[in-house]
Amino acid sequence: MPLPAPAPAEVPPPLRVDRSGAERDDDGLLDRACADATTRVLPVRRDAAPVRAGRLALVEVGGLAAASVPVHEWAFLGRGADGAAVLLAVLADDAPEDLVPDAEWAALRAAGGDLPASEAEVFTNAVALAGWLRDAPFCPACGSRTETRHAGWSRHCPACGREHFPRTDPAVIVLVQSAESEDWILLGANAAWGGDRYSCFAGFAEAGESLEDAVRREVGEESGVRLDDIEYRGSQAWPYPRSLMLGFRARVVADAEARADGEEIVEVRWFDREEIGTALRGEGPVQLPGPASIARRLIDDWFRGLA
Repeated sequence: MPLPAPAPAEVPPPLRVDRSGAERDDDGLLDRACADATTRVLPVRRDAAPVRAGRLALVEVGGLAAASVPVHEWAFLGRGADGAAVLLAVLADDAPEDLVPDAEWAALRAAGGDLPASEAEVFTNAVALAGWLRDAPFCPACGSRTETRHAGWSRHCPACGREHFPRTDPAVIVLVQSAESEDWILLGANAAWGGDRYSCFAGFAEAGESLEDAVRREVGEESGVRLDDIEYRGSQAWPYPRSLMLGFRARVVADAEARADGEEIVEVRWFDREEIGTALRGEGPVQLPGPASIARRLIDDWFRGLA
């Protein structure tokens, strides 16, 4: 008689964090959280965090201290569903691989699409804040070294008195549809990707420019087409380095106008629904954006016929 199969291991619910922004005004918040045994910490090294079995692998604050790993900056990410504080620890690029047992360091680009949505949000938040804390220690007005305040969410310049906050740059990303058929979309191959990956067209909004004008300008510059029926589809924080991607869907005025700019975009192509379906399944020669990106979501929504 065969032995009964072992019961499957219980999977914990996904991490959910309330930013609890009002607490950041408390100057003693970080010190108390670091002294509280219930506090959990998400260590970040550049754009990577430890991941275990498809989930973020947080560590106890005491365990991180015991590992004697220097933390460049601390920040308060919020509170978990149990009320415990969740902190960000910004580590050096060469922090040890085995800092978190049975976990692997994974970059947001690679792992974000496979995590539960609430954990991908925490990961994005942490990488964005870590990048600012790591890369902007000096006052851009006078060059003096700043002091972190608001539990890691602002910097104060003791020399000129200015307050600085994490910067976010708005960028548009556009899925371009055919004027002639509902079953065709235009994608471009960026020179930075080696010309073998196709994606939506994207770029930063310029000073004094509306998002709609940015959509028309960026797509026109990169693919040569004029646009009509511009429709907002959603947004995504994308900390590479500090973007807020604003997704749009638009229709061209004339399909025949499509041409690559030859510099940033080396090729533009019209793809039919069958080709996109093959690429989404990971089959065939065409590579699409990774599942963590809003570009992939725009393409997938179109493929599935979502209005």
